[in-house]
Amino acid sequence: MKKAKMRSIKYQAFIFLIIISSASCGKIEKLPPEPTIAFKSFVVVDTNTFLGLTRAGRLNFYFEDGDGDLGLNKPTAGTSTDTTNLFFSLLRKTGGTFVPVSDTDPLKPSDYRIPYMDRQGQNKILRGNISITFYYFFFSPTDTIKYEFYLKDRAGHISNSSSTSEIILNKKGIYKN
Repeated sequence: MKKAKMRSIKYQAFIFLIIISSASCGKIEKLPPEPTIAFKSFVVVDTNTFLGLTRAGRLNFYFEDGDGDLGLNKPTAGTSTDTTNLFFSLLRKTGGTFVPVSDTDPLKPSDYRIPYMDRQGQNKILRGNISITFYYFFFSPTDTIKYEFYLKDRAGHISNSSSTSEIILNKKGIYKN
């Protein structure tokens, strides 16, 4: 009788452990391997730089990447690997319409490198917010701009394109859609 009761207790404990184990393992979320981005805000402020008081703008956006391969390692001498993975187009409001600026425009931004990111474990999804600061050493009080931007992951997948709201450089504050 004791052996049967002991076997029953072991069997119940085994079933209990299986139930607990399966309940604690959540389903792994799946997202496409292509990154996605979404504009959150753009903040225009005055800031001190090595040239004195300057106007600056901070772009804030959200990102997701399903296979977790965002960012680049620091470039090394003699390699021909990509050095940028966040790409910008600047549009300037002219005659009520936004038009792309020329390569010689003093406000035209450089492309940017998002640092290497890696996620450990089974769930490789990366999510987060990125902030990029632009400095405006030369701007006109009438400058109204907007940025279009996208990013590329290490596998070469290109994200959707996102854009800021209309930004009036002469007016400090938060710009959102």
